[in-house]
Amino acid sequence: MSAANQGSTVKVKAGQEVKTMKAAVVNEFNQKLEIKNVPVPELEYGEILVKIKACGVCHTDLHAAHGDWPVKPKLPLIPGHEGVGIIEKVAEGVTSLKVGDRVGIPWLYSACGECEYCLTGRETLCPKQLNAGYSIDGAYAEYCKAPAQYVVKIPEGLDFAEISPIFCAGVTTYKALKVSEAKPGDWVAIYGIGGLGHVALQYAKAMGFNVVAVDIQDDKLDLAKELGADLTINGLKTDPIEDIQNKVGGVQAAISVAVTKKAFEQAYKSVKRGGTLVAVGLPNAELPIPIFDTVLNGVTVKGSIVGTRKDLQEAIQFAAEGKVRTNIETKPLDNINEVFERLDKGEINGRVVLTME
Repeated sequence: MSAANQGSTVKVKAGQEVKTMKAAVVNEFNQKLEIKNVPVPELEYGEILVKIKACGVCHTDLHAAHGDWPVKPKLPLIPGHEGVGIIEKVAEGVTSLKVGDRVGIPWLYSACGECEYCLTGRETLCPKQLNAGYSIDGAYAEYCKAPAQYVVKIPEGLDFAEISPIFCAGVTTYKALKVSEAKPGDWVAIYGIGGLGHVALQYAKAMGFNVVAVDIQDDKLDLAKELGADLTINGLKTDPIEDIQNKVGGVQAAISVAVTKKAFEQAYKSVKRGGTLVAVGLPNAELPIPIFDTVLNGVTVKGSIVGTRKDLQEAIQFAAEGKVRTNIETKPLDNINEVFERLDKGEINGRVVLTME
């Protein structure tokens, strides 16, 4: 057992000791993460300390480590926004949670609670929000602190590793399907059957939709079939636009969780008149939208970013009822750089979840 796993301490000043933990740290963009001991976070008013049991690896974590997006994360950074575990300590002011509760720390680490977006149930649009594993340290560590008001409880009986991806992949795709305004019996297309897409497919089926799964890898399409896809299309072998339009007359909603410009363009063109494209994935590209076709066909294009605490509670309930289950493989925290390499190459079928024990 490593020193970090024993809750080691380091002397920082004469007569003063600080408890440390193992964490994976981004020191510089486009560099490997460093596994090292760092101080266990100190709690402030209204916060809890969670002993992390598992944390899913999201493509956003890779973007954060590379500094890909216009808004850069803080450095040094501990990534991770699918951290789940058990509350080990609560600070003054915490009344809704107690030591021993099972909780998860999502992407929406906190919001102001006072702006027009927070007050109208759109807290994920809050301009003052903090994001776990991006603007504040996340859960690629043995411990993570969080505001008690923004964590979400995990029902007993759910495996930590399996429920972990619901805190981002699950709630993100569930929310995207909700805002698509598709109705039970409608056809929807999921572009990209990876960490998010394989969960989106299950939510879509549980919500009563007919589902087209589009990807460029046969193993991911095989998984889609196992999860109940009504139609699967390999975008490298078949034109998904033509196939979807010919076979089902276009889809009422296309959810693009892929990270390529082409997938978004195909998703837009596979939507029927009056349908909706919901953009979820974040490729570093522009999406050309034909104004004439958009107006003439009454097509809606929406962006959807994760989900609120209420959305997350609903997403977790689907999992608690056995209607959604993540396809995962677990790896120890020490293997994060290998996992990132595979993620960058598109070699992960489902979701990798880091375990801390």
